[in-house]
Amino acid sequence: MRERIYGLGAAHSGNGGIMRYFKKIVGQRVYLSPINVDDVAIYTKWMNDCEITGNLGNYRQMISLTSEKGFLEKLSTEGHNYAIVLLEGDFLIGNIGLCDIDHVNRKATAGIFIGEPVNRGKGYGSEAMRLLLEYGFKTLNLHNIMLHVNSDNEQAIASYKKAGFREYGRRREAVFKKGYYYDDVHMEALSTEFFGG
Repeated sequence: MRERIYGLGAAHSGNGGIMRYFKKIVGQRVYLSPINVDDVAIYTKWMNDCEITGNLGNYRQMISLTSEKGFLEKLSTEGHNYAIVLLEGDFLIGNIGLCDIDHVNRKATAGIFIGEPVNRGKGYGSEAMRLLLEYGFKTLNLHNIMLHVNSDNEQAIASYKKAGFREYGRRREAVFKKGYYYDDVHMEALSTEFFGG
């Protein structure tokens, strides 16, 4: 299983062993766990993969273990940032979170990525995003959660729609990547629409 997933598995036992991940928000196939800074090597690998970072907007940067560790330490102590972990086998497959949280206007911005290509297109991202939306709406009392996505990332757009987002606009040709311009697509989910009311 480890070879198929490529992520890091949990190191836990019933005999007092150390756990890598904790089931903060649990779904059918994935759960969201606080970020484990000890996963710095796999995150650094992912942050130097142009296929991933091309969709995150930072593919021109070189990320070292040291800089990624500092970033993970910050993510792990601020806001609502989580590791996406498979329930079967406790394998780390990506990251998800909410930022720019505004409790007065009840809004925030979401972000997500799935690390290894083998774990994409299986619905893990949609499930993780639905878990995050439900948590944001029911627990944090948010009303509007938005995100940005490049127009060439059709798989992500379909995943976000499946999770409950809809497009509300786009900034045309605002993203320059590998010699081409792409639209910056803006999507949002409202609590009232998410819960069908």
